[in-house]
Amino acid sequence: MFASKVGAELDSHNVRRSFRAVLKKAGLNAQEWTPREMRHSFVSLLSDSGMSIEAISRLVGHRNTSVTETVYRKQLRPMLLEGANAMDRIFPDS
Repeated sequence: MFASKVGAELDSHNVRRSFRAVLKKAGLNAQEWTPREMRHSFVSLLSDSGMSIEAISRLVGHRNTSVTETVYRKQLRPMLLEGANAMDRIFPDS
């Protein structure tokens, strides 16, 4: 998934080391962030922007939406909006 500047595959140690360097430059605490948190944020932000869970699931390489929905998506806004829209259709003049 990650490659060096010359295209060689990076192992997990090299990815984490590079990630910590980016965090340090950004002034963030490296103990509070991991590449995994970034993956969760990626899924949640795309979901919050309105992208379908099926499309997000394909982007992150999941076979189906189950893991994407239950493990990675960390907000309720899309589901709340879907419910509110359904209620607006049911009660259009309320």
